[in-house]
Amino acid sequence: MRNLILNLNLVLWITLIFSCSIRASVGATNETYDDEDCPPLLNTSLQQSQLIQRLTHVCRYDRLERPYVYDPVTAKKLPIVVKTRIYVYFLQNLNSDLLQFKMHALLQLQFQDKRLAFKDFVDPPAENILGQKHLSERLWLPHIFFANERESSILGTDEKDVLTSLSPEGNVIISTRMEATLYCWMNFKKFPFDQQFCSTILESWMYNTSDLVLEWEQVKPISFDPEMRLTEYNMANYWHNTTVVESDGINLRHGAFMGNYSSLSFTVNLKREIGFYLLDYYVPSMMIVAISWVSFWLQADASPPRIMLGTSTMLSFITLSSSQSKTLPKVSYIKVSEVWFLGCTFFIFGSLVEFAFVNTIWRRKENIELKKVNSKYIIKSTLTPRPARRQIGGSLSNDSRARSCSSLDNIVSSTESVRNGNGNMNQGFNNYLTVHPNLPIIKTECADTVSICSERTTNDHIVDMDKDKKDTPPTFTTMTPQEIAMWIDRRSRFLFPAMFLAFNALYWTFVYVL
Repeated sequence: MRNLILNLNLVLWITLIFSCSIRASVGATNETYDDEDCPPLLNTSLQQSQLIQRLTHVCRYDRLERPYVYDPVTAKKLPIVVKTRIYVYFLQNLNSDLLQFKMHALLQLQFQDKRLAFKDFVDPPAENILGQKHLSERLWLPHIFFANERESSILGTDEKDVLTSLSPEGNVIISTRMEATLYCWMNFKKFPFDQQFCSTILESWMYNTSDLVLEWEQVKPISFDPEMRLTEYNMANYWHNTTVVESDGINLRHGAFMGNYSSLSFTVNLKREIGFYLLDYYVPSMMIVAISWVSFWLQADASPPRIMLGTSTMLSFITLSSSQSKTLPKVSYIKVSEVWFLGCTFFIFGSLVEFAFVNTIWRRKENIELKKVNSKYIIKSTLTPRPARRQIGGSLSNDSRARSCSSLDNIVSSTESVRNGNGNMNQGFNNYLTVHPNLPIIKTECADTVSICSERTTNDHIVDMDKDKKDTPPTFTTMTPQEIAMWIDRRSRFLFPAMFLAFNALYWTFVYVL
């Protein structure tokens, strides 16, 4: 029993000693590794992947730290300069409703990182090291973003289209093929004869101008695919610009970081092609307006065809205009296309009003007397009709006749009262007119056509009240309502087209000149 216990203790001691020896050997190995120097670069047999691993080893490279550049004179730390170039493959037509456009482009960033220079460590001639995303993940890269983007993504099928190039001098070029949907504020005051200015804005996200500066390449910083085509727009011009954006406590453009940040932008001037709108909107609307004038050649009492023609042209034009405005945002200002819509609507509605006017005149029964046959008197007489002069004359004759007879009755009654007061006259002589010698002699004549009242005194002086009226010749002309309605239709056949031509002259002058 005692021997068994001793054997067990011996086994335990042996096991403990063996485990301690293993730990000591492992610790010595780790200590030897930690104390080992960085892997050497002077090895001509290194492959590119091995060279990159040694260049980016943690002992000599920190990808979280930007490359430092010092002034050779003052030894002052300078910001790193990132050269930028954009090659545009494709521009999609502007989305007027969402105020955005889509772009496929190659974004190329170039900077120098002297920590990655390897021309002194390999045999000449040294070649550039090319790689894709796995190579760029081992390097420090500037964080650049689109300031006006709605969404963006890197293109690619199995692997993202990112190309990294490292030169023996330490020049790094990152080329990324990407798709971006960018915001573009548009002005539709002259739609569809408008031109839009859409910008692409690049900014540094993390580093301000004291650490990083963005600059355009000196040669061809912006270029476009020669095969690029736009359907609705024509690219008239483009330009680029370099600015500095300020971020503070109010304008949190770069998150919680404050300072001045470098920014690059390029703007394209896109002019809208008007061929589609001329053929599908302006020419049909002109034809619809011209069709509404056909009602002027129809008789004024032809109500069914004229009403149907006017309403059908109005509805057709409204349908045509609504199809053009569906793709535009609802803005508060008046567009040029809306001015055209209002003008054409005015002419179509005017033809309907003209029909209602002439149809009302046509249904009148009394003739209308005009002083002169011209537009002024015809329109004035139709708006404020007057009775015929024979009706006026007849009423004047009746009134004069009544006034004459009443004067005669008054004189007779007054004379009778005088005679009866003197007691010299009998009741049988009441039908006779007795003239007092001291009273003036009054003669009253009642005519059927014209009432003439004359007063003659004892000295034979005559006062004729209507002498001037007899000497004035009549100058009035009578027209029937049907003649006036046809006269207005004939004038409208020339007035409406002339006004529409004047409207077109003003409209197209404003579009192309102003």
